[in-house]
Amino acid sequence: MSTALKNLSSFNKDEVPSGKDGIFGIVVSEWNSEITDALLEGAIETLKENGVDEKDIYIQYVPGSFELPLGASKLVEKKRFDAVICLGCVIQGETRHFDFICDAVAHGLMEVSLRKDIPVIFGLLTTNTYQQALDRSGGKHGNKGVEAAITAIKMSNL
Repeated sequence: MSTALKNLSSFNKDEVPSGKDGIFGIVVSEWNSEITDALLEGAIETLKENGVDEKDIYIQYVPGSFELPLGASKLVEKKRFDAVICLGCVIQGETRHFDFICDAVAHGLMEVSLRKDIPVIFGLLTTNTYQQALDRSGGKHGNKGVEAAITAIKMSNL
């Protein structure tokens, strides 16, 4: 469903299992930090609201979105996480750089998830404009960090 038709922060609380006793890693891109900091805040608050103890949330920063898969892989190697949430933001520019980065991150995160048999959550905004990124990081379309945290809790309970 198109984001324009859905608020990323909307979910049925009755359909979300408790995150109590879960341990979650969050890998966050430092690039576009105004956006990624808001995504991180949404993810942390949502995990805590759903029973995750703050001491069970580990945050790892990486320079950019391209580094998210390696950051996730390093966390997963510690074998202590129930899920790893990856948060980043890539905004379309004038070159094809956007396409290469988005594709590489999507494939990389899926590979880590399947290879390590742990949920690795795709919380990467891929927008055409900075305004669209703001709208999806706490603006009129909600917060993708909230959606990523709910997904992590659900997937860790499979």
